Amino acid sequence: MINRIRDVRRARRMTLDDVARRCDPPTTAQTIGRLETGTRTLSLDWLNRIAAALEVDSSALVSTETTAELAVVALLGADGAQALSRPETAVPPIPNDQMVAMRVIGSLGEYRSGDTLWLRRIDADGIASALNCDVLVPRPAGRFVFGRLIARDGERIQILPPGAGSRQQVVSNPPWLAVAETLIRAL
Repeated sequence: MINRIRDVRRARRMTLDDVARRCDPPTTAQTIGRLETGTRTLSLDWLNRIAAALEVDSSALVSTETTAELAVVALLGADGAQALSRPETAVPPIPNDQMVAMRVIGSLGEYRSGDTLWLRRIDADGIASALNCDVLVPRPAGRFVFGRLIARDGERIQILPPGAGSRQQVVSNPPWLAVAETLIRAL
């Protein structure tokens, strides 16, 4: 079986150590490296543990004929678009039960009408990892708050909505929140 752990890990901009620490229970970077290269047998248990650490579906880590990936053809930097020095692929987001989406129907801050955001749901215990990130937070009666998570004070979190002159919103004891992970913008 050919695995795609390295491709997915690099696409998610994670190191071997990042993946090793996020495994449950944690492991070593050396073990993840051996599983990536095939020098250690990749069992179904390991596949599921690594998929959870990378926050992808385990099928994304196995190479098949129908594996979704896009060829990266150029890199864009301050000097403009440049050719790659070696081939790369990009792994598109794969929906799972922790992913939700939000469509932008009116431009606000850095978000434009027509954008779609992919957000990863986290429970209240993971709020600290979302500080200084854009988040979607549920409120009572089917309402939501979206903006930058700027502080947490006990069970209260403070959100700064996008756009000039916005006032911070305070939400007490949210059951979950979703961290913006991928912006999809049609040109």
